[in-house]
Amino acid sequence: MGEKLKLYGFNNLTKALSFNIYDVCYAKTAREQKDYIDYIDEQYNAERLTGILTTLTDMIGATVLNIARQDYEPQGASVTLLIAEDSMLPRSQTQLAHLDKSHVTVHTYPEYHPETCIATFRVDIDVATCGEITPLSTLDYLIGSFDSDIITMDYRVRGFTRDVNGKKLFLDHPVTSIQDYINPEILRRYDAVDINVYAASLFHTRMMIKEPDLQNYLFKTDIYELPPLTRLEIMNNLRREMIEIFNGRNIY
Repeated sequence: MGEKLKLYGFNNLTKALSFNIYDVCYAKTAREQKDYIDYIDEQYNAERLTGILTTLTDMIGATVLNIARQDYEPQGASVTLLIAEDSMLPRSQTQLAHLDKSHVTVHTYPEYHPETCIATFRVDIDVATCGEITPLSTLDYLIGSFDSDIITMDYRVRGFTRDVNGKKLFLDHPVTSIQDYINPEILRRYDAVDINVYAASLFHTRMMIKEPDLQNYLFKTDIYELPPLTRLEIMNNLRREMIEIFNGRNIY
C-alpha cells in the first residue's frame, strides 16, 4: 500500500467489497444431495461463519460492536457484524474525523439441482468500511476459508476526503484491479477476468478454477468406482455448470 496519505477534515469514503463464492459438487442420488446439504450446513454454520468474520474484522483493524447470527431451516445461515474503527484521531493541532460505523455480513445458500445432479453451495460476504480501512487485504483469507470453485468480487468506493491542502480525493489508495490484492500463487489456480469502470471507482473480478480434480467433486463416491465414460460425463456436467455460473448466463 506504500506510505499512508496525510488527510485533513471529514473522511466519508465508503469502501464496499462484495465477495461471492460457489462450491460445486456432484451428488447423484436424493440421499447424496441431502447428505451434501447437511454437510455444508454443519461445516458452515452460523458459529463458524462468526469466527471467520471476527477474524476478518481483526485483520482490517476494526472493532466488533455487535454480532447477530442465525441458522435457518431447512438450510443456510446468516451473520452480521456491526464494526467500528477509531474516530476523532489527533493529528498535530487538527482533529481528523470520519464515519466510524461499518458492517460485515455473510449469507450461505446450499442448494441442489436434481436434473443435472449438481449440488451448489453459495456464500455472499459483504464488507462495508468507512475512512482509512480497506477490506481488499482480506481476500487471500476469504478465498482460503472456503472451497472456492467460482468467485465473483465487486469493490466500490464512494464519497470523498481531502488531503492536507484541501484537495478532494475520491480514492485514497491506488486500485487498478482486485487481482492486485490476491496472492499470485492463488491466482495461478484460476482463470480470471476483470470488468472495471475506473471513472466510477467500480472494480469487478471473476475467477474460475482451472484444473478441477474430479475426486474433490464426488460426494461419498470414489473416482475409481466409476467407469471412464461416466467420469467424463460427470466432469462435463460440472464444467458446464461452472462455466455458466462464471459467465452469469445460460450457455448450453
